[in-house]
Amino acid sequence: MLYGYIGKMLFVNLSTGEIEDRPLTAELAKNFLGGYGIGAKILYDEMPANCDPFGEESMFGIVTGPMNGTNALFGGRYTVVSKSPVTGGWNDANSGGFFAPKLKAAGYDAVFVKGIAKEPVYIFIDDGKVEIRDAKHLWGMTSVAFDNAIEEECGSDVKSAFIGPAGENLSLFAAVMNDGHRAAGRGGSGAVMGSKKLKAVVARGTHKTAVFDQEKLLAANKSIVEWMNTGGTGSRDLFGVFGTGGIYLGSVLTNDASVKNWSGTASVDYPEEEAFKVSSQALDPKYKVKKYSCANCPLGCGAIYEVKEGPWPLEFTARPEYETMGAFGSQMINSNAESIIKCNDLCNEYGFDTISAGATISWAMECYENGVFSNEEFEGIELTWGNGEAIVAMTEKLCKNEGIGKILALGTQKAADHFGKGHEYLVVANGIEEPQHDSRLAFNLARTYRFDPTPGRHVKGGGKTMHVAGEPDDFSGTGYNDMLGVVNTEITNCSGACSFMGMCTPSVFVNFEQINAITGFNYSLADRLALGIRIFNMRHAFNVREGFRREDYKLSERFLKSDPPHEGPIAGVVVDIDALSDNFFNTIGWNMDTVPSKDSLEMLGGLEHLIADFYPAEEEE
Repeated sequence: MLYGYIGKMLFVNLSTGEIEDRPLTAELAKNFLGGYGIGAKILYDEMPANCDPFGEESMFGIVTGPMNGTNALFGGRYTVVSKSPVTGGWNDANSGGFFAPKLKAAGYDAVFVKGIAKEPVYIFIDDGKVEIRDAKHLWGMTSVAFDNAIEEECGSDVKSAFIGPAGENLSLFAAVMNDGHRAAGRGGSGAVMGSKKLKAVVARGTHKTAVFDQEKLLAANKSIVEWMNTGGTGSRDLFGVFGTGGIYLGSVLTNDASVKNWSGTASVDYPEEEAFKVSSQALDPKYKVKKYSCANCPLGCGAIYEVKEGPWPLEFTARPEYETMGAFGSQMINSNAESIIKCNDLCNEYGFDTISAGATISWAMECYENGVFSNEEFEGIELTWGNGEAIVAMTEKLCKNEGIGKILALGTQKAADHFGKGHEYLVVANGIEEPQHDSRLAFNLARTYRFDPTPGRHVKGGGKTMHVAGEPDDFSGTGYNDMLGVVNTEITNCSGACSFMGMCTPSVFVNFEQINAITGFNYSLADRLALGIRIFNMRHAFNVREGFRREDYKLSERFLKSDPPHEGPIAGVVVDIDALSDNFFNTIGWNMDTVPSKDSLEMLGGLEHLIADFYPAEEEE
């Protein structure tokens, strides 16, 4: 019996209508765990190299983890996988809510889709029975409207992973949405889904996920609750009350969050009293209606807002996350809180990644301020620093795919390429906009942003120790801690757990205790290291096969140098990205051109297919 899994994967070809069940083997589960571990293995095996992300051979996947569908605390997240239409390499993104356990209850650990439907469709999985259904009447619907419509059509007990108009219009930062305003946001997987004319995967069912040792799982859960109740890291009082936006003010003041499109400092451009206006601590008393939690979450970092007055009233909308506050707030020198709430609602309703959406408008704003674009080119929108009304107007253009918004929906890199200008103001990692954590403050983020298989992600990699102003910069000896961080994030993400586990548990080993209790795989410490690095190599192998080498991974200068700003925590910083990267490559067993060595792949085990692909001549000898 395969504990922690349903033991079945669904493969759908929308061009032919073929529906196929395949077993999830114990070997695949043990070697790659779940989420993007299994997803990368399947896409590497099933997708031809160098295929068009929007072509028939391109695949889109939704993958759960062993914690989903059990009573493991924090086990509520699923992963979407695809080739990124932005980078041309590997892409994954994950989301919380209730879809992950519902997909397993419907009878599948994963769904993989290729082909292109002739007309819009959705896949309905009803307790193991699969149908491809017409979705023409649902095409064009925004998030809450779609959720309401699909529940009316299929029943109130369904959950869906779906796209909004952003994905339908092939925006390169379209998200995959679920539970109204939850989002698997980064890298454009929503556009891949839209290119297949796939509106949604809808799930319902009664299947149970078996647990190997329920008592050990309950003991691990108990240690989490005890840690949180006795103070822990203060996560319950901070994140449980104010959500991720609870760290907004502190992040702005330390220059962790972007200020003025990464060119400014809080002390000069965005003082504390302005930043506070946007924080959850300021917004919750005015707008919070209730809080909400994802599946099996003891924390509950989400909240619902209601805006009753002003130019943008909203009856029911999600509280902006920290990343959104930074993207539409400090990044644009904007302290108009209601404009940020409105932009967050627009992005969630239309299905956009708020990180890239905010960064794209911020890029356009700096270009406008410096005369790169005229008022006429921006269709009369005065996109000046801090202009909340203009920010909302441009976000509406973007969401409705109108005028200049059609080009901005391509993201900053592609928009700059389209217009042939504005490249000097880009802040991107391989074309992906930077999240709201400054690599000039936490140096190893630069390595992660550049060389993670999904570039520009703050929920990947390791070594996020903050630089202390005035201390000498030291870029030696970073590889080992960076590797350990990679191992922990790979396992957390692939297990179906939330990143908040790391802040709500006394040790990363609690997550591993949960995994062993659920699966019965009895991973040792050495197995844990090998598992995390194996998954990381599997994702990276997708990019190696696409032809990516060291020089193909690029970062904008603003990730690495502080000139400006000339004061504050990041003044004068120059990040030695080559030293950080070399340290990591040496530790993980890659050559300096980012190709894993044969010895390292052999030592990890389970990657024989990569050895055959990367070292064919040696295999023949």
